[in-house]
Amino acid sequence: MPKIAIILGSTRPGRNGEAVAQWVLDIAKQRSDAEFELVDIADFKLPHLDEVMPPAAGQYAQPHTFPWAEKIGSFDGYVFVTPEYNHSTSGALKNAIDFLFAEWNNKAAGFVSYGSAGGTRAVEHLRLVMAELKVATVRAQVALSLMTDFKNFSEFTPAEYHVAEVTTMLDQVVSWGNALTTVRTAA
Repeated sequence: MPKIAIILGSTRPGRNGEAVAQWVLDIAKQRSDAEFELVDIADFKLPHLDEVMPPAAGQYAQPHTFPWAEKIGSFDGYVFVTPEYNHSTSGALKNAIDFLFAEWNNKAAGFVSYGSAGGTRAVEHLRLVMAELKVATVRAQVALSLMTDFKNFSEFTPAEYHVAEVTTMLDQVVSWGNALTTVRTAA
């Protein structure tokens, strides 16, 4: 059974992403075709990228990198829950992604974003980053508006139709995560 991480991609105090990630996890846990785990990048306390060697070399030296690498490497796919800051993802999420290389390779990813424009521009940037890391991104995504899916821009109140969007995105991540198993074992 594939293991899928739901990665909470914000470390900002009072972040909206915490409620969004928990909502996605609650929907995911109703499924029986994969195991799902919430991974909060804030728990790993990664500093600004401080590895001397490029991550593609796989020669990690910093003690904080090893638990992050082990956690990310243990999954078959990912759902990134990302805010949109200045037409992109959060710096904290980009930094966490940049720490690793091989651990991401030949896996699947989906996206749940939020922001004034639904966070779609953050996802556009993440899709480019994922391509470089050899991650297959799925087409379905969930875009949550700060205007309509949050009361006062902070209390998460998603429209009911988003549940079907999450389900479709998870269907695709699980399917692609399974399909890429043969690629990972051949590598």
